[in-house]
Amino acid sequence: MDLTDKSRTVREGEQFDIPGVERFLKQSIPGLRGDLAVEQFPSGYSNLTYLIRVGDTELVLRRPPFGTKAKTAHDMKREYTILQALTPVFPYCPKPLVYTEDASVMGCPFYVMERIRGIILRRDLPPGLAVTPGDAHKLCERLIDVQLELHALDYQAIGLADFGRPEGYVKRQIDGWSQRYRNARTDDAPDFEPVMQWLQEKMPRETDRPCIIHNDFKFDNVVLSPDDPLRIIGVLDWEMATIGDPLMDLGSSLAYWIQADDPPEFQAIRMMPTDIPGAMTRSEMIARYAQRSGLQIHTFDFYYCFGLFRLAGIAQQIYYRYYHRQTRDDRFALLIFAVKALEGAAMRVINNASL
Repeated sequence: MDLTDKSRTVREGEQFDIPGVERFLKQSIPGLRGDLAVEQFPSGYSNLTYLIRVGDTELVLRRPPFGTKAKTAHDMKREYTILQALTPVFPYCPKPLVYTEDASVMGCPFYVMERIRGIILRRDLPPGLAVTPGDAHKLCERLIDVQLELHALDYQAIGLADFGRPEGYVKRQIDGWSQRYRNARTDDAPDFEPVMQWLQEKMPRETDRPCIIHNDFKFDNVVLSPDDPLRIIGVLDWEMATIGDPLMDLGSSLAYWIQADDPPEFQAIRMMPTDIPGAMTRSEMIARYAQRSGLQIHTFDFYYCFGLFRLAGIAQQIYYRYYHRQTRDDRFALLIFAVKALEGAAMRVINNASL
């Protein structure tokens, strides 16, 4: 049974000039032969991802979404740059092949990379994939371990010293996401003001171990081997990567981590099978990270609350595009329910915080 991630027909309104892209790719990537065919990977809520087939060669094309976008979001060159730096030292990265800002090709910047064929876990396990409780626990451990591998890289040694500004990172994140949320808020969205105020008041000191952080590290951004589904062979979607605080990265990851004993309204927005028998809890994930990294984590309340707020901000920015009819993707209509559930989760953290 083939469990690899599948592409589909391109969504209405998200097509592009196939002949123009075909000419560009054949001029830029040696050895491409045959006609170009395009499909789209249907998951994901941000940058658009397409499967490009040219003869027997499979490539992946990434471009920004249509409609109004946040000023600093969807930076294709930034994503391409970090893949170039990481590919020699982090074996989970797809190899980037070409990037262009030439608007005459597609009307926007985009880049193309090699495809990593494998299994990607979505909301539920794919039919036919048997995972025992022991397997689930091991897979969670490996997810944390790969994130730790990324955090352990010497970003200066691989040419990424100027890729981010670790000084003041936490404050910039709180200030930046607060402003972005306020800018994207629609009439039907919660104001999040108590959460933003709490985050401002509880900011921790700056980390003394800045590192490369993915900023969207989760099950549906990793690729599992078709031959050994407990082995991670790829990490995708590097658009938000930077240099910053590793615990902020872990907090962003755990905002997606909905476990079996979470409230029903939180369960309703689950995007990955993090609730299956044997899956680690958020507390267990934090404990493994602390044990293997050597970091002292006395409380994780701030980082988890930030992760929930940031995820709400991302969802609200996408929902804003749908609300104002800048996109036709009907999946986005449901994001307002996610924003509200995330506010409830953030307030539960605040009300029970040990800070």
